[in-house]
Amino acid sequence: MKNLKIPRYRVGRIFLFPLLMYFLLVLPLLFFMAFKEFPELSKRKGFLEQMQDTTQNVSSKVPLAGDTSKVNAQTENEISSSVDSRYIGFKYEYEPESTQVTGTTGIFSKLFNILGLITFLLVYILNIPFKRYFKRKRKGKVISPRLYRFCRKYILKTPLLNSGMVFIAFTVVHVIILYSFLFPTSPMDEVTRRMLTNFLYVSVVASMLSIFFIYFWQKHLVHIRYLEHIFTQNELQKRIFGKRTGKIRNRLYIASGMTTLFPLTIVLLYLLLSLTPVDNVKNPTASETRILLGSAVDLMGTSENLMDEGFNGLYYIPAIDNTLMFFGIFSGILVSFIYILFFVNWSTQGIVRPVNELVSSMLKTGKGLTGHYTLVRTNDEVGIMSESYNVMSLQLSEYITHISRLNEAYFRFVPRQFLEFLDKKEITDIQLGDQVQKEMTVMFSDIRGFTELSESMTPKENFDFINHYLGLMEPIIRNNNGFIDKFIGDAIMALFHDTPDNALRAAIEMRGMLQKFNNHRKERGLPLIDCGIGMHTGNLMLGMVGGKGRMDGTVISDSVNLAARLEGLTKIYHTSIILSEDTLIKLQDPSAFNFRFLDIARVKGKKEAVYMFELIDGDPEKVKTLKIESMPLYNNAIELYKKKQFEEAEKIFSKLLLFNPDDSVALFYLNRCRSIKQKGIDEDWSGIEVFDAK
Repeated sequence: MKNLKIPRYRVGRIFLFPLLMYFLLVLPLLFFMAFKEFPELSKRKGFLEQMQDTTQNVSSKVPLAGDTSKVNAQTENEISSSVDSRYIGFKYEYEPESTQVTGTTGIFSKLFNILGLITFLLVYILNIPFKRYFKRKRKGKVISPRLYRFCRKYILKTPLLNSGMVFIAFTVVHVIILYSFLFPTSPMDEVTRRMLTNFLYVSVVASMLSIFFIYFWQKHLVHIRYLEHIFTQNELQKRIFGKRTGKIRNRLYIASGMTTLFPLTIVLLYLLLSLTPVDNVKNPTASETRILLGSAVDLMGTSENLMDEGFNGLYYIPAIDNTLMFFGIFSGILVSFIYILFFVNWSTQGIVRPVNELVSSMLKTGKGLTGHYTLVRTNDEVGIMSESYNVMSLQLSEYITHISRLNEAYFRFVPRQFLEFLDKKEITDIQLGDQVQKEMTVMFSDIRGFTELSESMTPKENFDFINHYLGLMEPIIRNNNGFIDKFIGDAIMALFHDTPDNALRAAIEMRGMLQKFNNHRKERGLPLIDCGIGMHTGNLMLGMVGGKGRMDGTVISDSVNLAARLEGLTKIYHTSIILSEDTLIKLQDPSAFNFRFLDIARVKGKKEAVYMFELIDGDPEKVKTLKIESMPLYNNAIELYKKKQFEEAEKIFSKLLLFNPDDSVALFYLNRCRSIKQKGIDEDWSGIEVFDAK
């Protein structure tokens, strides 16, 4: 997995911010309701005494708590005139001894504090392992297997667990409020009932907003930031979120409800709370009627009988309520705007980032870079598409691997160089009859006496022997920029297209490998083997031969036949490596090799004689050294032989054998000189040996 920046695990802000949004929705409502019901609340016994610490102007006008009659009279006169004159003329029925609102508010406030503290502690304790995991991972410290297993097991459940705890806390509070509303311990007046109903409604809506906000924020962080640091890339190639498939459509529905529907319900409540029934105004004057109905009064007649004509069922918004209503609407719109910003960001990252990752992987695959996978971060349509791409990428990678292995298998039968020489990109492009002319060095190598050797082995031992031997020689040819055209039993036919130097180096290494091969056989008590190598450089035709049902790549040329004949002559001259004059003169660096003249011969199938040379670098080190030291003496003997001075040449060849008994070429010429002395030579003898056998 690529190196990613380890994020911090966030907990506090995920809970504090939604709770602030909750209070931003609820507190304006509480203030609004308290202000709206203040005229009625102010007439209750003890109300002003409870407000004394927070409302100094009012408390300075309130007599001692024992004088109840003065409290009621003064409250009715002063509050009505100075605080909210719109309630003048309204008729109220009070329960002077009731203090339910203030008492209930205090109980609920304590309950909120206790449950909030408990919820915070539980949430913090639950998230400690995840904070510890990411902290240790960020600092490069060792993570215990137990902690790792815990995080893997529960990281996907944290959105539900964290929001669930908050849901339980809010549910407990709302159930207690609902229970006190349905089953009050003492009679509940209309004001208290109305305030509790409105508060419960807004609190439920605001709490649901907070719970959903916590859930989706945590889920967003888990899917976008945390997953790849807990699960492996192989695991994230598939969906790990359960079998149930999500829908982007459902996510957008929820986002729309969170950002518009829920806040609008609270705004609607503010609108309803700001309305006041027209029938609260008893016997309105003409001026009051004009204020209530506006310019429509001029079209409806006199104002004295308007209220008797069905307008009592209407509502109006007092000036103070209007101000508070706009404040509440503003808070609802503000919360809605904040939620929109968050949800747009989450939806964008939750959809765009996985899609971008998927597109990036697709582009890499399109460029031929296989084995690229995208992380499956979601369980919706994008997740399904990402998972499907990973399956496709895996199958494509396996298919390409299979094709590559198949091509490699083909190239074991048809060398890759054939495609290059024939200017073909794929083996499927090759057609019967494709051919090209190239200058190459042809090498033939053959094991001497293999037929007799094979008779002493079983068929399996024959195959094991051949495969072992050829398996040692093939890499040498390949490493020297050559390739094997075909195996002919124990023989090898190889081609070198760059320079003859590569062929000579390969032949020398093959002879060295043969010595190691023989040492291994000697240790096992097996008979030793020898091989001869012949090389010639020239033009040849390389192409495809055969029929529609079976074809093969091969080379056809006189150069191929000559190389095969030179290899055969190694058995006659008892030397290891023979190369033609054409190969010698085309060497880029002749000084890098040690060779000596061998003979002039005309082989079967050739009209012209070929100058042959012995590459002595393929001999054992001791034999090679003695041949190099005796090179001047050898050249002198060859010169005498060509001048038909056979007796002098015989003496020098004898000296060469005394100096180097393993010089098989000197022994060959010594025997030839003796044979000529006995049988004589033709008058037209030119020193060219004719070999009619293959």
